[in-house]
Amino acid sequence: MVFRDRCAGIHMEDAFDWDLLRSFLAVARAGKLTAAARRLKIDHSTLSRRISALEASLDTKLFNRQLSGYTLTLQGEKLLARTEEMESSVVGIQNDVAPENTQVSGVVRIGSPDGFGTSFLAPRIGELAGLHPNLDIELVAMPRSFSLSKREADIAIGLSQPSYGRLYARKLTDYELGIYTARDIGTIRADVGKVEDLSRHPFISYIDDLIFAPELDYIPSISKAIAPRLRSSSLIAQLEAAAAGACIAVLPCFLAHLDSRLIRLLPDDVRLTRTFWMIVHSDMRDLARIRATMEFIAERVHRVRNLFLPSG
Repeated sequence: MVFRDRCAGIHMEDAFDWDLLRSFLAVARAGKLTAAARRLKIDHSTLSRRISALEASLDTKLFNRQLSGYTLTLQGEKLLARTEEMESSVVGIQNDVAPENTQVSGVVRIGSPDGFGTSFLAPRIGELAGLHPNLDIELVAMPRSFSLSKREADIAIGLSQPSYGRLYARKLTDYELGIYTARDIGTIRADVGKVEDLSRHPFISYIDDLIFAPELDYIPSISKAIAPRLRSSSLIAQLEAAAAGACIAVLPCFLAHLDSRLIRLLPDDVRLTRTFWMIVHSDMRDLARIRATMEFIAERVHRVRNLFLPSG
């Protein structure tokens, strides 16, 4: 039997198996051999041999190997699309044939903005591991969005519903934001009695061209007169700068309320609301490890919903 890609002219003989394609997917998504090997839980030399075997069986070069990492060739791009279709079929078989017998095991990667991932998920992730001893959990808490189609994460926490792709989104919670400064900087508190007073004081905000979601562009909705003098791509860095007394920051209440160094300014006048969404690829949502992780996150958020919406 021959697997034929009509566009790429690729012939796949029975000589290679699904493990070779899984290895190819891992390297294509990670971009680095060592990172892909860690995720597959094999050594990088074994993974390198698998990629070489796949290229030999197809008689084509799939990757450009550079010091900075592995990038797909044109043939590699074409194989990636077809292999992802096959992956979806494999997942579908797992879901259809043995959904009740599937144990909560394997690896689940959660991609989250740094504030939610660091302050909320990280302290609770050990409990999830304790509930499911055969589950390996990877928490990627970074100020960025995550591509589920490229499998950068199995579950992504986002600020909006996806507008395209075979993705499933579940609303986690609305959350409130306010403006905060250091508690011991009494001069700022005494000088800020209304929104118009804010522009006289230094603000910290996101770097414009590094804002990964439009929902994070808070400042214009508070006052167009505010011109931030400090900027950082990290929400945690913004919080630390405000707590040190360097500036005023717009911060989520679930993060700032727990920090005794901070005090909220104008709580009745400045109150922003955003939403956290939990997003998974439609083909993955019924896998036991994905389902269990999603339910855990949703339940833990629900337990402390007043932390996210203190004014509610």
